[in-house]
Amino acid sequence: MKLIARSMGRYGRAVALCMFIKLLATLSELMLPYILEHIIDGVAPRGDLPLAVFWGLLMFAAALLCRQLNVAANRSGVRNAHNVSYDIRQELFQKTANLSGAQFDSFGLPSLISRMTSDSYNVQSAVQQLQTLCVRAPMLLIGGVAVTLAMDASLALVLVAMLPVLVLVVLAVSARGLPMYRRVQQRLDEVVRVMRENITGIRVVKALSKAQYEKRRFQQANDAMADSDIAAGTVMAIPSPFMQLCLNGGLTLVVLIGARRVNAGTLEPGVILAFLTYFNMIAMGVMGLSRIFMTMSRAMASADRIDQVLQTQPGQRALPLSQAKVPAGGGFLRFEHVGFSYGEGDGSAAGFAGEEREKALCDISFSLERGESLGIIGPTGCGKSTVVSLLMRFYDAQEGGVFVDGRDVRTYEKDELRRKFGVCFQNDMVFQDTLRANVDFGRGLGEAALRAAVEDAQAAEYIDALDAGLDHRADIKGANLSGGQKQRLLVARALAGKPEILILDDSSSALDYKTDAAMRKAVARGYGDCALIMVAQRVSSVMGMTRILVMDNGRCAGYGTHQELLNTCPAYRETYRLQMGEMT
Repeated sequence: MKLIARSMGRYGRAVALCMFIKLLATLSELMLPYILEHIIDGVAPRGDLPLAVFWGLLMFAAALLCRQLNVAANRSGVRNAHNVSYDIRQELFQKTANLSGAQFDSFGLPSLISRMTSDSYNVQSAVQQLQTLCVRAPMLLIGGVAVTLAMDASLALVLVAMLPVLVLVVLAVSARGLPMYRRVQQRLDEVVRVMRENITGIRVVKALSKAQYEKRRFQQANDAMADSDIAAGTVMAIPSPFMQLCLNGGLTLVVLIGARRVNAGTLEPGVILAFLTYFNMIAMGVMGLSRIFMTMSRAMASADRIDQVLQTQPGQRALPLSQAKVPAGGGFLRFEHVGFSYGEGDGSAAGFAGEEREKALCDISFSLERGESLGIIGPTGCGKSTVVSLLMRFYDAQEGGVFVDGRDVRTYEKDELRRKFGVCFQNDMVFQDTLRANVDFGRGLGEAALRAAVEDAQAAEYIDALDAGLDHRADIKGANLSGGQKQRLLVARALAGKPEILILDDSSSALDYKTDAAMRKAVARGYGDCALIMVAQRVSSVMGMTRILVMDNGRCAGYGTHQELLNTCPAYRETYRLQMGEMT
């Protein structure tokens, strides 16, 4: 609820104006039955036609005013709700983009997606109703009771006696519904997770003929969410028929008592007609309150989930130099006995208590000067990409130290640290935009820099063959580009900013040996003053590096030059033999 109040506070004047207009519309609506009663009991018996026309026109004007004010208030409410939802999504996206790797893992991508979409929409609906229905429903209820009390207190007491019971039922049901809607949103996270896995891995699903299996997985998640939603909806639907029963019963009593009093001459017929209309208004007010509580129960559950992300404290603040580790030796880039396990640190250990975590990295050490290069090679899952994640401080090492330019990476502000890097990740993203925008990536680079990067990445050949060249538009995830074309485009993005540290993480797996060799030569020629880290599974991609780190199950299986490793590292020697042929 704090999130909704905080977000609406930014548009305080617009929200207040919307609620004031809705208040005027409701007051004009409450006047209609009163005018009708006056026409029936006060004007009609006189037989004064001009006076009847005057009151009739006044009633029409009140109805027209009510309609116009409601339209204006609803439009304003929708606009304000959209603005609030827009701000929440912006804050949530910005916060998500700045979560540490461990914090991101603790929430999970499917949950963050549903919080930004489904949860933000629930909050938007609540904000809209807070400005409109939350004004109209209580005013119809309170105003209707007040007017009926003024018209005939004894008849109005029939309804007043029911109100405490109705309010207690609504409050009890809402208290029950809030945790149920939280479970619904958690089930939705599961649906999003399964759906995302299937969309991302659709080729694997089709290739292995597992469509029916995946349909069953999705159906299980969808059924679980549907069951939770139905259960929550069933509980929240209880007040509606109960209110209808009470109000219709009260209305029946009013008609019976009123009819007897009309026959006795102690009550005017117009009062009964007005009472019936006001009872309908009061019923709409009570039903509106029921809708409000249902919407607010769902919105409060969603707002709590959004606020969990927004209130997450930064997990990786820059450390003061006085608290930082000091490198034991030189080197522009340096790892000293680094150990790391996923699921530890930054509060991500929640849910893993008591579990034995396998180390992703264990006692990894190396150093690299400017102008030197390091090749990291090893089988899938051996920790190669984890080294890059620690170097860029997506995660913090639990053991040892990671240093850049003689400083503990934890002492850098994130932007300061990452501006030093040009990176092409293993599963990098081509965005739905022009090739020029994909290479530039919002950095405002000049045409010469873009062109040089494209040529060094060996992408100029296919880009120049396109009709629009760099202005050719890529589809989502580069669906209209081949694997090799995407990789060369991504390498160009990494090269374009002239980084101090260049990381190419398995960026040539889709390239033929000739293109791969040409790209490595161009990088060595044009970016010789930067520190280069090449992560690869091909020996040919790393054999020319200054140093090579051979990884095996998170440990260092060998470290040295190509020739040294051939002589001392069995794992590297076997990989070389399998990929390059028998050694002579």
